[in-house]
Amino acid sequence: MARILLLFLPSLVAVCAVHGIFMDRLASKKLCADDECVYTISLASAQEDYNAPDCRFINVKKGQQIYVYSKLVKENGAGEFWAGSVYGDGQDEMGVVGYFPRNLVKEQRVYQEATKEVPTTDIDFFCE
Repeated sequence: MARILLLFLPSLVAVCAVHGIFMDRLASKKLCADDECVYTISLASAQEDYNAPDCRFINVKKGQQIYVYSKLVKENGAGEFWAGSVYGDGQDEMGVVGYFPRNLVKEQRVYQEATKEVPTTDIDFFCE
């Protein structure tokens, strides 16, 4: 019996380690600098504080720097959101990644133009 349990233990650990929820999509398309949306588009500075309404978004403090990776294509009167990572104030090296309102920031430096239109996927709106 113990051997059987040991055989299934790695699978159980893997299932328990991957938890989260798929949230509603904010848009069906996004603009990126490349086809995989991995290159930084720009560096932006937050112009005011922003408290995230749910897990898809990031909390931002005025003056924080945000690396922008994608820009959601605005649809049907929805808000205009960008995706990026925020650093500083005790954040680890990877930063915190999520969406924020476009009108919250001012682009400081554009590294690459966001010219690639890419469909969004469920994983773009997945929350852990």
